[in-house]
Amino acid sequence: MLWIGFNAAYAGDVGLALGGESQRERDAFARFFSTLVGFDSKHRIYDLVWQRFSQEIRLLLDNRYVFAPFWHHHNEVAGFEDWSGMLERERVATANALRRHDTATLLSILFGRLYVLRNQLVHGGATWNSEVNRTQVRDCGALLGSLLPLFIDLMMDNADHEWPMPHYPVVDSPA
Repeated sequence: MLWIGFNAAYAGDVGLALGGESQRERDAFARFFSTLVGFDSKHRIYDLVWQRFSQEIRLLLDNRYVFAPFWHHHNEVAGFEDWSGMLERERVATANALRRHDTATLLSILFGRLYVLRNQLVHGGATWNSEVNRTQVRDCGALLGSLLPLFIDLMMDNADHEWPMPHYPVVDSPA
């Protein structure tokens, strides 16, 4: 349910590539996070990400099972043989974001991982009452459950900004 709320907030018409998020989706994430962080004069997102959830985020970012290139390699998609090198480069990008206090970049990387976890749940990679991924599901649920209200507050506080419109809005049917 939290992902549905997040998707409604950030996404207009963004297409998905088979097997993972498309470049358009990654670009939409980056634009959305950059805009939100720019509006966050009280640094609430920064505090939540870098202070409250820093341990959970670190564990998530180090977890290969929520890293899309790992699964692309596992599923024999060409071009992902060096998934571990890709993971290491993303760790470096995360460290650079931390050093620069670049919350928007961290959120983009983080939500890439959340997207993989979402796909695992939605597309059958986890089962009811299973112990697989439960720590990640719990931590990601708490993180998204804390971030989403902040995102919505920032959007409401900046209602004059041109936010993406839902691609499937509620419409009246003809009488």
